[in-house]
Formats: sequence, structure tokens, C-alpha cells
Amino acid sequence: MSTPLHTLATQVVPPADHEVVTQFEQVILIVLVFVIMFGLGAGLTPRDFTSALRRPWGLIIAWLTQFGIMPLLAFLLVLGLILQLPSEVAAPLALGALLMGAVPAGTTSNIFTYFSKGNLGLSVMMTTNSTLWALLMTPLMLYLYGTRFMPAGLDLQIPIANIIITLVVMLVPVALAMVIRRYYPNVGAVMELMGGFFGLFFIVFLVVTWVPRNWVLLSGTSWQVYAVTICLGLFGIAVAYGIARAIKMHPKDARTVGLETGIQNGPLAIAIILLSFPASPQLGLLLLVPALYSLFIVIVATFVTLYFRRANLAEEQKIPSLL
Repeated sequence: MSTPLHTLATQVVPPADHEVVTQFEQVILIVLVFVIMFGLGAGLTPRDFTSALRRPWGLIIAWLTQFGIMPLLAFLLVLGLILQLPSEVAAPLALGALLMGAVPAGTTSNIFTYFSKGNLGLSVMMTTNSTLWALLMTPLMLYLYGTRFMPAGLDLQIPIANIIITLVVMLVPVALAMVIRRYYPNVGAVMELMGGFFGLFFIVFLVVTWVPRNWVLLSGTSWQVYAVTICLGLFGIAVAYGIARAIKMHPKDARTVGLETGIQNGPLAIAIILLSFPASPQLGLLLLVPALYSLFIVIVATFVTLYFRRANLAEEQKIPSLL
């Protein structure tokens, strides 16, 4: 069993280029995210951000769930599922899974928050906050939970450039769109609609391009790896949402906290692995969970969004929001 899994994993990232996605796909995804955030930003006002800063309860809860629940959840999934596999494949798969649980929220969470009728301003603030904290918390969480799986003397490298690009692609278009919406309301309304359209296109693009090209990997990977990649995002959303509702957060804020917690930054996890293990013969196995997670979280979040959109929005209007 271990030999086919290792072979299939290394086929995803050939030693020559170590690409999980092609350069063309990377460029297209960055452009799409920039356009989407531009459109979503057109629906925001400065008040959406100032209210979150004046009452930072949502940011605090999201930080606790992001760096408390997700690393622990990844660790429990590794213990229950990954360690059932042969030891030669279990260690690199476990390290990739633990890293996936330790990275911050991804910009995709903002897209699904918008479609879930959540608090988009709070979502953007949460993503920014967790991304900045990742410089400290991602290495700390990985060392806390993943020491037994790490090679001796590993110098874990956090890609500062990747974090900066994430912040720029997220914040710059949002700020520009807010300015345009302020002075040209009609143009801003059109941009918001376009942002929603490109958000749907983004989801379809990921599934249509990634699945056929990696079908051999998908058809040969063990069920334990699938279970980890799917459950990490699904359980993360569910647990964080349950906590937010239990402490009486407004439903739209609870949806936001849930999505922000469960939707991790897969590209950042992949970048950390490529920088930290550039010549590792187990590179494909290290990348397997982050690569599959990046695909399945889109599918999982789509179904969660459909569930959230069934909420009784008329009843929610009667509930006061403290954020």
C-alpha cells in the first residue's frame, strides 16, 4: 500500500518543478482573487471595519478558534487516521496535515462569507489579523503538535513574501472599491455584482482545472487522507460556528467565525513546505494533504454556504448584533 501511495504523491509534484498547480493557474487565481475582492469591497463601508475595531470580540474569538481549534483538530485527525498508515508514509502526511491546521485563514473565506450573508467587514478583518499572527503562531503550533514528525534540525521557513502578497491582494482592491463606492455609488453596485459572479467562477475554475489533471492522484489516495482533508475544514467550521452560537454571537457573525476558522490558507501551507523541504524525496507526500485540502475545502464550503443561506434572515434582523 505504501509504495503506490508514495508513487502517486510524487507524481503530483515532479522533482523538476515541484508544482502543485501550474504557473498559469497561479497567475489566474491571483487575478481572480484580486477582482473578487475588488467586487466584494464595493459592498463595504468604513463603518464595517471601525465597528469591528471598537468591539473586537469577534476578532478575539476568531483568533482563539483559528489557532486553538484548528491545530488541535488536525492533531486529533492525525492520531486517529494518518497514523494507521505505514510509518514511511504516515510521518510526512502527518506533518503536512498538522501544517494545514496551523496556517491562518485564506482569502477564500471572504468569498464564502459574502455568499453566506455573513459579516464581510468582520471577515476581512479576521483574515488580515490571522495572517499577521501566522508569523508567530504557525511555527509555534507546528512545533507544539508536530515535533515528533519533524526532521532533526529543520529550519521551518515562513514565506514573508507570500504573506505580503496575500495581504496586498486582499486589502488593496477592497480599499480601492470602497473609495469608488463612496463617490460613484452606481458603479460600486455594479462592481459588487461582478465580484459575486467572479466568486462563482473562481469556485468552478478550481474544480474544473484541478480535478482532471490530478485524477490519478485522486483515484489512488487512501481513504484516511481523504477523511483528514475533508474533516479538517468541515469540523473546523462546525465547531467554531457552534462555539460562536453558544456564546450568543449574532448568527451572521457566527457564520463568519465558522467560515474564517475552517477555511485555511492552502497556498501558504504549500509555500512553507516548498521552502522548508525543497530537496526532500518525500515532498509529494508532504504536499498531499495541503493540495487535497485546497480542493475539498471549496466543495465543503459550498455545501456549508448553501446550508447557511437557508437561515431565516427576517428573524435574524430582530437579533441585536454586538459587533
